[in-house]
Amino acid sequence: MEYDKMKILIAVPALNEENNVTVFYQAVQKEAARIHDIELHIIFIDDGSTDNTLAEIKQLCLTDSKIHYISFSRNFGKEAAIYAGLEYASEENYDYVIISDIDLQDPPSLIPEMIAEIITGEYDCIAARRVTRKGEPVIRSFFARQFYSVIRKLCEIDIADGARDFRIMTIQMARSLLSLKEKNRFSKGLFVWIGYKTKYLEYENIKRKSGETKWSFWKLCTYAIDGIIAFTTVPLYIAAICGILFCFISFLIIIYIIIKTLVFGDPVAGWPSTICIILMLGGIQLFSIGILGLYLSKTYIETKQRPLFIIREKK
Repeated sequence: MEYDKMKILIAVPALNEENNVTVFYQAVQKEAARIHDIELHIIFIDDGSTDNTLAEIKQLCLTDSKIHYISFSRNFGKEAAIYAGLEYASEENYDYVIISDIDLQDPPSLIPEMIAEIITGEYDCIAARRVTRKGEPVIRSFFARQFYSVIRKLCEIDIADGARDFRIMTIQMARSLLSLKEKNRFSKGLFVWIGYKTKYLEYENIKRKSGETKWSFWKLCTYAIDGIIAFTTVPLYIAAICGILFCFISFLIIIYIIIKTLVFGDPVAGWPSTICIILMLGGIQLFSIGILGLYLSKTYIETKQRPLFIIREKK
């Protein structure tokens, strides 16, 4: 394949991935050999690793001048790492930027095809979409599919089922993402929200090369909730509707108890109606307060204007 001379950066978040750094680099180099007339650089974003991840990255830097890194002062999360990678690509004026995980679940073998597609100019982004979840726990796979279904119905964005962060985009699209300064970031939604023409390349699920995922079931659940809150206020409407509905149900139950007491008598006068009212109204109040609290907490975090991340060192 022949291409015009261009610079492409692969941004790779890494958290405690010492065993995958060199393996990932070698896999990318193998694919880079299939691509001509392109400067392919890699920047690892060390997200506060506590193992030898940074040491492994620095060792690669000694042997290859096209390897760069950013090391955070602590763990700020994958979303912050993605933002840091996009920011570096923008500042250094790369033509395109690729986002990829380091565990090889995002197959480097797709990179040549991604590049071939995007340089045609027909698309602004070429993204990867996982069409199977073979190898994942059944419960986790089920809830993941339900999440995509729910967020498409609640939000005004169409996130493809199985869409990954793994993608190549123009620097213009990257800068559009950087213009969104919100702290509560949900990149899969932001990729769609900003627009631009995107094409998906499909592939089957691939197991991690080494180590364990940093995304527990609980973290995935909170991430899903954050994503919904970031893109819709529908939960607030649901809380309001539930309040009206449960109040109506409570009213009907109270009428039922009154009629029953007048017709058949009631040995414990007042107890059933009191319990019904307390449980019904108390439950819906806690539910509504919880939803309001989530939105309020996100607003509180945004108003602090704290940086997404703090860099301890970089190259």
